[in-house]
This record gives sequence, structure tokens and C-alpha cells, in this order.
Amino acid sequence: MADLKPRPRPTGAAATLGRTGFPHVTSTTKGEIDIVTAPSQPGFSPLDLLYASLSACLVLSARIAASQMGVLDRISEIAADVTGEKAEEGLSRVAKFNIVFSIAGDIDEETRRKIVHAAEDEICTVSNTIRGNPEFSTTISAPH
Repeated sequence: MADLKPRPRPTGAAATLGRTGFPHVTSTTKGEIDIVTAPSQPGFSPLDLLYASLSACLVLSARIAASQMGVLDRISEIAADVTGEKAEEGLSRVAKFNIVFSIAGDIDEETRRKIVHAAEDEICTVSNTIRGNPEFSTTISAPH
């Protein structure tokens, strides 16, 4: 019988930036995105990517929670809208994340609350990381 353990997905990203222009980001798996910074430019800013990571992780985690609870077949859509409020004092950072969850389907409010709680507080790697105090290990390499 074959071993059905999931293979971990490689993760990581590298950004490059010239003397002018905007950052270009490439993921370890070769995904690419150009970053924007002007308020009128369509696209993702660094903060948008932070909110996107959290929202994507939350909906994936909610789907996992619903599956574990045996109610996934009664759900038609899961959405998480994430915005934030920057700190007014101190270091430049997001001081508060505002998350609006929507779970459409034939489930009651208590089940929705349980799904959201499991997703946000137990399953989602991104929310768990943001709530924690991750260590940074930085090295400086010579230019290529």
C-alpha cells in the first residue's frame, strides 16, 4: 500500500529591486508578482500581500475545519475579507487586523463560529505566526 503522507510544499520568496521601479517577487515554486506602491496603481502592495496571505490561509483553514467537523458538504463558499489599521505611534506596523468571515451554506451560527475559531486560532499558520513572536535570522551576502 502506498504511503499517503502529504508532501510539504516548498515555500519562500525573493524580491529584487533596481535603482528605480518597483519590487519583483518570485516564489520558491516560480510564481511571480510585481509590487506596486502608488495609491492609484492596481495591484498588490506589500501590505496587500500580508492581508492576502492571512485571508487565503484563513479560508483554506476554515475549509479544513469544516471537513474535520463533517460539514464541508453543506458549505458552498467561504470568504475572508482582511484589512488592517496601521499603528499611529511607534514602529511602522499593522496594529489591528480587521477580519470579516462569511460562510455560505446550510449550517447554523454556532457551527460557523466553531469553524472560524478553529481556522483562526488553531489551523492557520499565518494567523498563528502573526500572533506569535517569530525569530528573524538575517544574513548579508555579497552581490552576485
